[in-house]
Amino acid sequence: MAPGTLAQVLCHLEGKEKNTDPNLLIGFDLMDDAGVYQMSEDLALVQTVDFFTPITDDPFIFGSIAAANSLSDVYAMGGTPMTALSIACFPEDLSPEILVQILKGGEEKLKEAGVALLGGHTVNDPELKYGFSITGTIHPGKIWTNGGAQEGDVLILTKPLGTAAIATALKRGVVLERDIQPALLSMSTLNKSAMEVMKSYDIHGCTDVTGFGLLGHGIEMAKASDKQLTLYESALPLLPKTIHYIQEGYVPGGSYSNLAYFQPHVSWERLPECKKLLLADPQTSGGLLISLPKEQGSALLEELHRKQPIRGAEIGSVGKKRGGQPYLVVLD
Repeated sequence: MAPGTLAQVLCHLEGKEKNTDPNLLIGFDLMDDAGVYQMSEDLALVQTVDFFTPITDDPFIFGSIAAANSLSDVYAMGGTPMTALSIACFPEDLSPEILVQILKGGEEKLKEAGVALLGGHTVNDPELKYGFSITGTIHPGKIWTNGGAQEGDVLILTKPLGTAAIATALKRGVVLERDIQPALLSMSTLNKSAMEVMKSYDIHGCTDVTGFGLLGHGIEMAKASDKQLTLYESALPLLPKTIHYIQEGYVPGGSYSNLAYFQPHVSWERLPECKKLLLADPQTSGGLLISLPKEQGSALLEELHRKQPIRGAEIGSVGKKRGGQPYLVVLD
């Protein structure tokens, strides 16, 4: 669903400011990654759900990516995922072996995460879709939200950008699956290692970069924190040939929707259109966008690069927002 459409829908629902349940710690009012509901003084549940259509021809890898993507929201809050329920929509004429491989891919990734699969639900649908509802746990006083960024912080992105452009090129048959292995590795890599590394640092704000792209999720972090985020375009980590695919027109509709909706909140003088579309690229199982003290950024990145095969980067900083200034500034 496009961000504008989603906003129009959610505005009709009861927001956190109207909810009388004192145990609801995180709702949908600031578009955070997951909901958090307090169960006791030292225990809260983190809950999220996500599913999508295939982005690869390999059913096992598709299942693995779908699981990693669904788990990411819990990791972004600093939580530990515990259980999962699968959601599968599949055509009646789909080969049973393909569905089995999708389910196996998802189950293997859940095992890697230490998550118990409780069951799930399947329906017939003309278009194949797969994903999970995830429940995790967290201490109520140790929640990372997208609203904690502080002036003077640096911004770390833990995975490279470009998954949607690359997936679009694959669907249109201009690239072979063997040539996009870095993208498949990135999407199937859990954000678990990043979350575990982050526990040793003073994390002020965190969100995972998914369907709204770095552009949208960055603006949401800035809004929730009432700060201005500055991104350095030259510092952004990219998957191989991402800009080439965007320049050749392999751009999903979601990129244009994100760009149209979030553009009023950003300043990016002289930035070429392909770079704007890169920032709007809707990520699948993307990395974590982290705000933390400047003096801790390099150490976190170095430790993270020792723990996972995907390299992130320091991509920007957090500053004060004044009056009508944009929430996001992108510099060359």
